[in-house]
Amino acid sequence: MDTTSEIVVVTGFAPFRQYVVNPSWEAAKGLKMEGLALGIDVHIMEIPVSYAKSQQVLDHILQTVTPKVVIHLGIAPGAKGITLEQTGKNHCYKDRDVSGLCPVHHCCIEGGPERLDSVIDMRSLSKHLKNMGLDVIYSRDAGRYLCDFVYYYSLYHGQGRAALIHVPASGSLASPERVVPQLQTIIHALLRQLDSSEHATSEYVDSTQTETSHTLSLMGEEQYWVQPDGGQRHSLASQKQKERESDASGNYTVSLYTNEQ
Repeated sequence: MDTTSEIVVVTGFAPFRQYVVNPSWEAAKGLKMEGLALGIDVHIMEIPVSYAKSQQVLDHILQTVTPKVVIHLGIAPGAKGITLEQTGKNHCYKDRDVSGLCPVHHCCIEGGPERLDSVIDMRSLSKHLKNMGLDVIYSRDAGRYLCDFVYYYSLYHGQGRAALIHVPASGSLASPERVVPQLQTIIHALLRQLDSSEHATSEYVDSTQTETSHTLSLMGEEQYWVQPDGGQRHSLASQKQKERESDASGNYTVSLYTNEQ
């Protein structure tokens, strides 16, 4: 991992319903107190269990810091372990928040994709963590309440660089003493996966640039792409346009797959 300081934002939720003390926020405070690793600056933020106010908090985060990743912590009543969520959904938010309100049209982002996936591969991460002895659960259904809502919002505005982790809502498994060390292990593994992905992408871009730099020739003021075998020349501008069109889906993955908070 890079030794330069990186920002990781961790959020937890404010009290709601019977959860006068929300275990997700207690876990976030515990992570801030214990820290993650040298060179990682943990920023924590409490998110109101309100659709409108949660968006305001997330906007503030994205406008004031540039995090490596935003990690949302929520609670899952009845869960016996920690759940790693892959997908955020855009519609069907019909459960009312603490203000008694629902989003307009029960939607998070008007015109946004139905579902978005994190750039983090939660399935492979969960397998890795299970091999380490942690009892984690992989999930694609975050519950269509505030957790799901803020996850989708962060995925949409953060180009997929977000994670949602559900912790147990009650019992000894929900205590900071039990859950924080597990979250530290999970987040360390999550960051290593991100670093590996970024390193692989950087190497691919560098190798591609090196390879193609020898096949560019200048003719007048226009650059042309020359096939390595000396074949037909193509305008570099038209080639780049084709690439942009083929990559029009953006930087995050749209998934066609589908706990509380």
